[in-house]
Amino acid sequence: MADVDYTQLEKRLGKQLLARRLKIQSHHVVRLFGAGRARLHIGNIRILHRIMRRTLKVLGIYRIGYRNAMNLRVEQNEVFFSGLPQAFDGFRILHISDAHIDDNPKLLSIIQDKAGNLDYDICVFTGDFREGTFEDYRIPSQHMAELVQNLNAPVYAVLGNHDCIEMVPLLESAGIRILLNERVVFERGKASLYLLGVDDPHYYETDDLEKATEGMPNDAFCILLAHSPQIIRKAAFSGVDFYLCGHTHGGQTCLPGGHPILANSRCRKDQRKGAWKYHRLQGYTSRGAGTSSVNVRFNCPPEITVHTLRCK
Repeated sequence: MADVDYTQLEKRLGKQLLARRLKIQSHHVVRLFGAGRARLHIGNIRILHRIMRRTLKVLGIYRIGYRNAMNLRVEQNEVFFSGLPQAFDGFRILHISDAHIDDNPKLLSIIQDKAGNLDYDICVFTGDFREGTFEDYRIPSQHMAELVQNLNAPVYAVLGNHDCIEMVPLLESAGIRILLNERVVFERGKASLYLLGVDDPHYYETDDLEKATEGMPNDAFCILLAHSPQIIRKAAFSGVDFYLCGHTHGGQTCLPGGHPILANSRCRKDQRKGAWKYHRLQGYTSRGAGTSSVNVRFNCPPEITVHTLRCK
């Protein structure tokens, strides 16, 4: 688009990764097959979505699933770290993922109402602001701009596999700082906390953790935002302390007991949703606030999460 400064995006993401992203975005074949770490992208099979909706309506359970999808929960996750600077004991992060806000605009006011009653120091989004992967990106960007107006703390985010690079200037003009393999530093006295963010590792494979961590002190306490849990192993051996992600929706439609039918991510079962550990790395995979493909949930409620960091 003429109003997007690709030169600035190239400086931030890197020439090679930006070219890769733009090529995948424009290539019609990979809308269904072939790109990223997943061989089939179910979110792009629109006829399948219609079949699923009709089937659920015939079975008489669509309305139940829709009500479930609108029943947003606030989860509290207290995490203890031996390396957390004492000055950041009690630091709170509001974590929102997979809003897919243009697919269900009613969710906007629900998130605002829930978040309005919470205390947090920063808010982070772990991608998938929009529902489509190659349609209009302005409307979901406008919805996100409206959403963050009522958030009472600085907002940081990474892009997901549903988000295009052209959304970056629109989101940032609304006050959402997008981390394109970048980092920011929070300071309290002489103590520092690093927040890293990588571009989508699932579909575009444009994540560059090495760039995000370059020049960082070896003993730094750092939190990583990534859209999906697929680079957990790399993060664990790169000095990351806390890994926040989404993408899986927790399965969205699960069997009784919360067992996902489809998680669409290559990771361990225990890493598909909720809190988990991998060696010294701790992390959390959000079930997501929104829905993808069909506006229903079964045995897997939507969530926004407040993570409270504690010193051991």
